Amino acid sequence: MYTEDDLLPLSALQHLLFCERQCALIHVEQQWDENRYTAEGRIMHERADTGRPESRKDLRLEFGVALRSFRLGLVGKADVVEFHRVLRTVGGKKAPVSKWQPFPVEYKRGRPKKNDIDRVQLCAQAICLEEMLAVEVPSGALFYGKTRRRLDVAIDEALRQETASAARKLHELFDNRCTPPPVYGSKCDRCSFLETCLPKTLHGRKSVVRYLQSLIDSP
Repeated sequence: MYTEDDLLPLSALQHLLFCERQCALIHVEQQWDENRYTAEGRIMHERADTGRPESRKDLRLEFGVALRSFRLGLVGKADVVEFHRVLRTVGGKKAPVSKWQPFPVEYKRGRPKKNDIDRVQLCAQAICLEEMLAVEVPSGALFYGKTRRRLDVAIDEALRQETASAARKLHELFDNRCTPPPVYGSKCDRCSFLETCLPKTLHGRKSVVRYLQSLIDSP
C-alpha cells in the first residue's frame, strides 16, 4: 500500500506503456510538447470532464470523477462513470435494489489499438473505483472519437495483473529519476516529443559511441 505522498498520475500509465522515455520527459522532467493529436485528445477530455451529471431512471452519469488507489499508488480522474441500478428478481419480476454498479468510460481521440495501452488505463480507473466504493467493477468501456463507437472491456484477472505491473514499473521510473535513452521506432514520427527527444539523432550517436568503443577494445 502506498501513502498519499506516493500517489502518481494515473494518466502516466498510458505514457509509460507507449514509451518510457516520453513518460519520463513528461512526468519526471516536467516537459510538454503538443501537436495536433495531443490537442485533439485534450479537447475531447475537456468536453467529457466538464459534462453535467445526469439521471435517467436506472442510470446515473457522473463526469470528471476524481479517483485514487493506495494499492496501485495512483491518482487521477475518470472522464465518465456510469452508475447502473442493480436489479434483482422477486416473484419472477425484476425489481431495483439500493445498489448502483459503477461503469467507467474513457474517451480516446483515435481508433482502437491492437495493444492493451488504453485497456490498462481503464482497468486502473476500475480498480480505483473498487477501492473507493468497496464494490466490484467487472467491466468498463473505451469510446473512440474516430469511429464514434464504444468498445466494452472486461476487467479480467489478466488485465488487472498487467495494470498492477505497469503501476509498479511507473513507481520505479519515478524513484530512479532517470530518463531512459531514446530508441527510434515508427511510433516516434507521430509523437509530440519528436523534436525534443531527437530519437534518430541521439540513437545514432549512441551507435557511433559503441562502434568507436569496439575499435578501441579490439586487439
